[in-house]
Amino acid sequence: MSRSGYTLPVFACAAAVAALHWLRDRKPLTLASVDLIEPAQIAEIPIEQVAGLSENTALAITRSDPGDNLDLTRNTPIWAMVEWRQEGEEAVIIKGGEGIGKQANADDKPAIYAYAQRLLQENLQRMLAPGEKITVTIILPQGRSLAVRTSNSAFGVVEGLSLLGTTGISQPLSTPDQLAVFRAELQNKASRFETLVLCIGENGLDLARKLGINPEQLVKTANWLGPMLVEADVLGVKEILLFGYHGKLMKLAGGIFHTHHYLADGRREILAAHCAIAGLKSPDIQAVFNSATAEAALTYLKSLDGATGSDWVNQVYSAIAQTIDVRSQEYIQNHRESSTGSTIIGSVLFERDRKIIVKSKTAGLLMGKLC
Repeated sequence: MSRSGYTLPVFACAAAVAALHWLRDRKPLTLASVDLIEPAQIAEIPIEQVAGLSENTALAITRSDPGDNLDLTRNTPIWAMVEWRQEGEEAVIIKGGEGIGKQANADDKPAIYAYAQRLLQENLQRMLAPGEKITVTIILPQGRSLAVRTSNSAFGVVEGLSLLGTTGISQPLSTPDQLAVFRAELQNKASRFETLVLCIGENGLDLARKLGINPEQLVKTANWLGPMLVEADVLGVKEILLFGYHGKLMKLAGGIFHTHHYLADGRREILAAHCAIAGLKSPDIQAVFNSATAEAALTYLKSLDGATGSDWVNQVYSAIAQTIDVRSQEYIQNHRESSTGSTIIGSVLFERDRKIIVKSKTAGLLMGKLC
């Protein structure tokens, strides 16, 4: 049985709770209680160190424990510095310190997203007396170095990690136990809707919501796209919209239906093949193939469009989206003997700033119904 842990916002909140407790009582906590809100339960988080930095400022440290999830933040220290404040109207001001990423597409705001903000605000405000005010600074000493090993920059987060997530529980995304959780959610929603949107991760879920798609029709798949497609067909889902970051979703065009990079990649080959089919010249195909990332390849195609007035991005990515649709339907048929092949599948690929690159023809029709 795989062990779940907690997401980074929970540890940041625990450290802040411990630092505020020290300011209040001048006593260190060994365990900090955090109301996770989502889900509605209390987590007891070990506190590694607490220290007073001045009469009005304290620092507390805890360490990330994501459970059995494949998470590079495992055991990384999370610091929270809490300072009494006299000025301003807000009771709790939250800042990002060293190692917390900046949102390059949002005026360099700290990458502390909605759930983390809510978690910190609600847990800390309960500890304050009327009129008391604090400033909380979250610090990830290893955040900058860890960030270069993530896809954060693909989503416009630079110079550190983000406090992202919609829940306090960190499930092991690449284990059969987690697949069972996703299947249960899919089964629940398939009983209520004939059209569902499968999103690989949090960025897809967030963008889909912002576009006005009913959250009840969104299902997270993580890297288990293949099994989830077959399950949806078994459950009688009539229409499926695949919604994902292009660097992940394009793997399906190459027949890769478990998208974790530990298992398979193929993005360079997929992009280069579709560039060749579209008619790009050999030097340009080579440049795309030799791009360090899918995002870099997309940037190169955009530069060709800008220099020549052509439309290579649309041609190449429309072909990829169409291939994803076809291969997804083939995957379902190949893995389910009784499948009629009647499940309609459309694909939406978006880029690092969460702007949609392309929608397949089918996806355009599905989004017209969903949005």
